[in-house]
Amino acid sequence: MSSADEACGEGTAKDRMKEEYRKYTFRKVLFMLACIVCLVILFGYSLTLGSHEIDFFTVFTTLWDHITGVSYDIGTPEWTNDFLVWEDRLPREVIAIIAGVGLAIGGAAMQSVVKNPLADPYTTGISSGAVLGVTAALALGITAGSISGNYGIVANAFLFGMIPTVVTILVSRISKTSPATIILAGVAMSYLFNAMSTLILISSEAGKIQEAFLWQIGTLQWTTWDDFPMMFIIVAVGSVVLAFTSKQLNILTMGDESAKSLGLNADNYRLMVLVVLSLMTSAVVSFIGIIGFLGLVSPHIVRMIIGSDNKYVIPAAAIFGALFLLTADLIARTVIEPGELPVGVVMSFIGGPMFLILILKSKKGVW
Repeated sequence: MSSADEACGEGTAKDRMKEEYRKYTFRKVLFMLACIVCLVILFGYSLTLGSHEIDFFTVFTTLWDHITGVSYDIGTPEWTNDFLVWEDRLPREVIAIIAGVGLAIGGAAMQSVVKNPLADPYTTGISSGAVLGVTAALALGITAGSISGNYGIVANAFLFGMIPTVVTILVSRISKTSPATIILAGVAMSYLFNAMSTLILISSEAGKIQEAFLWQIGTLQWTTWDDFPMMFIIVAVGSVVLAFTSKQLNILTMGDESAKSLGLNADNYRLMVLVVLSLMTSAVVSFIGIIGFLGLVSPHIVRMIIGSDNKYVIPAAAIFGALFLLTADLIARTVIEPGELPVGVVMSFIGGPMFLILILKSKKGVW
C-alpha cells in the first residue's frame, strides 16, 4: 500500500472518530436540554396549582411583570395572582429545584469518590447527625447559640449534620483515606447518632416525637423565602466547585495509584470533595428534612443514559435531580384531597422500585 493510501486511510479513521464523538456529545447535550424543557414545563404547571387556579401562561407573565417592576392596585386580579405566585407558591418550587440539584450532585460526587454505586449524599452520616440536632432542639430545647424557633432547629440540623462528616474525615485521615474507610466510618457514625436520637425520643412527649418524625420524612410544605439565601449560596458554590473539578473526579475513579501517577493528590482531593458535598447536603437537609433515594437514584439514571464522564454527569444529574424532586412534590400535592403527603414519602415510593429496576438493568460499564 502506498503512503498516499495510508494517509487517506488514517484521515478516514480520524473523520469517523470525530463523527462518533460528535454523536456521543450530542446525545448528552440532548438529554440535558430535554430535562431542562421538562423542568420548565413542570415548574410552570406546579405554580398553577392551589385553591386559586392560575393559567399556565399567566404564571410566566406574572413572574416577568414582577421581575420588571410592574405593580398592581391591591385587590385586583393581577395583584392576587402576583401575591399567590411570588409569595406563596414560588418559594416552594425554587427550593425544590435547589434541593434536587444539591442532593443529586452530592450523590454523583459521593459515588465517584468512594467508587460505590450504593453511596449517596448521606453516606458520611449527615442525615443521622441532622436528626439528632433536630431531636435535641425539639425534645430538650438545646439549640446552637441559644437560637429559638425554627431557626434554632435549622442551625442544629446543620451543625449536628456536619459532626459525622468531621469525624469521618478525621478517622480516614488517621488510618488512611480510602473509599472503604469513609463508608465504614459513615456507617458507624450513623448507628451512633441514631442511637442517641432514639434515647432522647424514648423519654419525650408524644407531640415532640411526632414533630421529629415528620421532620425526618422530609417535606417542602413550610418552605419560605427565608430558607432560600443560605441554601442557594452553599449549593451554588458547591456545585460550581464540583463541576469545575470534574476532570479530577474522573481521575479519582481510576484508583488512587493511577491518580497519583497523573499528578493528583487523591487523599487531599477526596477530603475536599467530602467537605463540599457535606456542606451542600447539610444545607438542604437542615431546611427540608431528609429526602431519601434522590441522591442515590438520579446519578444512576443519568449514568445509564449518558455514560460515566463526570464532566456531563454532574450538570445532567443536577438538572434531572431538580426535575425528579419537582415531580415527586407535584404528586405529593395532588395525590390526596384535601391535604398533601410529605414529599419524602412519595420519593421513597418512587425511588425504591426504580432502584430495583436499575439494579436489574444496570450496566457494569458505567462503573
